Amino acid sequence: MNANIIHHGAVDGVTGSCHQFFIDDINSLLIDCGLFQGAETAPDGVSAQDRMEIGFALDAVRALVVTHVHIDHVGRIPWLLAAGFKGLILCSEPSAKLLPVVLADAFAFGVSRDARLVERYLEMVEARIRPLKWNTWYRVFDGNGGKGAGCRIRLQRAGHILGSAYVEVDVTRAGGEQLRVVFSGDLGAPFTPLLPAPRSPEAADVVVLESTYGDKIHENRHSRRRQLQAVVEKALGNGGTVIVPAFSIGRTQELLYEFEDILYQQRRDPGPHAESWASLPFYLDSPLAGRFTRLYGELQPFWDEEGLARVKAGRKPLAFEQLQGIEDHAEHEATVRRLARSGEPAVVIAASGMCAGGRVMNYLKAMLHDPRHDVLFVGYQARGTPGHAIQTYGPGGGYVDIDDERIDIRAGIHSLSGYSAHADQNDLIRFITRMPVLPAEVRLIHGESPARQALAQRLTHETAGRVKVVNGS
Repeated sequence: MNANIIHHGAVDGVTGSCHQFFIDDINSLLIDCGLFQGAETAPDGVSAQDRMEIGFALDAVRALVVTHVHIDHVGRIPWLLAAGFKGLILCSEPSAKLLPVVLADAFAFGVSRDARLVERYLEMVEARIRPLKWNTWYRVFDGNGGKGAGCRIRLQRAGHILGSAYVEVDVTRAGGEQLRVVFSGDLGAPFTPLLPAPRSPEAADVVVLESTYGDKIHENRHSRRRQLQAVVEKALGNGGTVIVPAFSIGRTQELLYEFEDILYQQRRDPGPHAESWASLPFYLDSPLAGRFTRLYGELQPFWDEEGLARVKAGRKPLAFEQLQGIEDHAEHEATVRRLARSGEPAVVIAASGMCAGGRVMNYLKAMLHDPRHDVLFVGYQARGTPGHAIQTYGPGGGYVDIDDERIDIRAGIHSLSGYSAHADQNDLIRFITRMPVLPAEVRLIHGESPARQALAQRLTHETAGRVKVVNGS
């Protein structure tokens, strides 16, 4: 049975995720509806900056399924609703709590900051959201008494951020013909803080698989932890600030979890820098990240066993004593000035994760030229973003243009792929090969060309050619 899928984003790149699965000629599901970022463009070649509107017909779309709440997967929902989408928004229970906050921010940023309009918009969105329990089938439509196609979906934990899911779609067409398609969303790596590792699907005819790190192998958890600690201890010696550009959802909370554990271990088994760690300030300079961190705390029932054990032991993995949240903009500006001029070591976590806006930009403008400071990248930097330029040219003493100002990069530049919230090549291979029954076809999306090609070659090898591997386009 053919799986008719049209990709409206995240085919030749890693942003703008939006995939339309046609159940039959008149019914379809939309899997995600995200923003394009950096140099990536919509399928028709129009740049992300020039167009956020929905460029495809919605008359066949019966429901939107949200895999997780990162902006590159949900950021175009305001435009989807404006274009006339009337269906339900289906997502996991944690995502149902997080999504309104994300969409309020996206609406205020891209449409209107009028508080009354934002409130009306959120009321409309919340009326559409249907939270689904894990591993439970939900019937989207029944196929008109057997005369048309029926469709049901099931969400499974994807281990990417809290609430992230991969989607199993079961289709039964007239005559009893059946098809199962799995959309991976963004898969997480094993041992991601707070999250259980994803398990492979039981079966599928077609898997639509992300390939962000299809050509990379991440450091293991112990290695990345040592490197994280080493970067901070370098700053302790230099009297500088470690600037960590981080996504407000997921990465920020994982970093706080790791830093809390380093501080805890330094108290239990003091190292040579234990006294410095004990007085080191940590600044969470992102009001949005602060809100999500509080929501993560409210969603403790969805944490993994390790995280819950730490809470039971009286620890505060996301709210330790040395952590200070910065909400007020004047306080933010004062903190930037003080840290740039003083010899005070500090760790600053600020959005945006790709340095494409947000408060992190002020830290970069004030500190990139100074070798006392360090920038630590812990997530993917898309082509065309300032983060990609800093990551690429910074280690060689290059420069970056920020707000039409050329800044020579003298700060230390570090990249820890082990803190990526995405699965690496080995994890992606295991997601397929550990299925009890291999799929007939895997369609690769959400990756740049080298990553997709490398993953396709290895997946073909590992399955001895039993799985047809193709590009999603």
